[in-house]
Amino acid sequence: MAATVTLEPAGRCRWDEPVRIAVRGLAPGQPVTLSASLRDEKGALFRAHARYCADAHGQLDLERAPALGGSFTGLEPMGLLWALEPEKPLLRLVKRDVQTPFAVELEVIDGHDPEAGGLLGRAVHERDFLAPGVRREPVRMGRVRATLFLPAGTGPFPGILDLFGSGGGLCEYRASLLAGHGFAVLALAYFRFEDLPEYLNNMCLEYFEEAVDFMLQHPKSLCACSLGPTSILWR
Repeated sequence: MAATVTLEPAGRCRWDEPVRIAVRGLAPGQPVTLSASLRDEKGALFRAHARYCADAHGQLDLERAPALGGSFTGLEPMGLLWALEPEKPLLRLVKRDVQTPFAVELEVIDGHDPEAGGLLGRAVHERDFLAPGVRREPVRMGRVRATLFLPAGTGPFPGILDLFGSGGGLCEYRASLLAGHGFAVLALAYFRFEDLPEYLNNMCLEYFEEAVDFMLQHPKSLCACSLGPTSILWR
């Protein structure tokens, strides 16, 4: 391996924060393929790749160099992350445990398909879901089954009730990221979780009222009044 992959910030950052990817030590104008891959908690593999050419100084900066083909084209500094696709069709990339990061493996390969050569460089970038100081508190209050995420600081904070889709279970990754931006977020399970109903059509609307009351009474959550299709926001 002859090339060096540099990341800014180095090492680790939030899943919703940008990272600058650059490669040094290439030949002027050298064609290379950059690939990204990660495995979720169940071992499913997700991949993306793009073809590039180094500049006259043998450097490649994804903020300035457009992709020439692959999973995407054009100037897309974060393309290797948003373009990740499952190896097996119809799988969705979901973070099941927000207390651990995703490890994204980045590789630089000599040349372009179908004549790509050997591995030139490699780096591992961790992307986590809990900002420093964010607290994760499981909630089992009355019938409510949820997880509360609170930002660092004394608060109170704008409150969000986060309801996630029709797949059931308790999904926390969106709530954990929002807490890093200053919101008190209750990720609420409402079916197919612990002792909750198995099917959505067996839900009682009073359950959601109970969750709203929990947030209204919480000392870290500001109250008042906006309703959307997947969240309730207190401002």
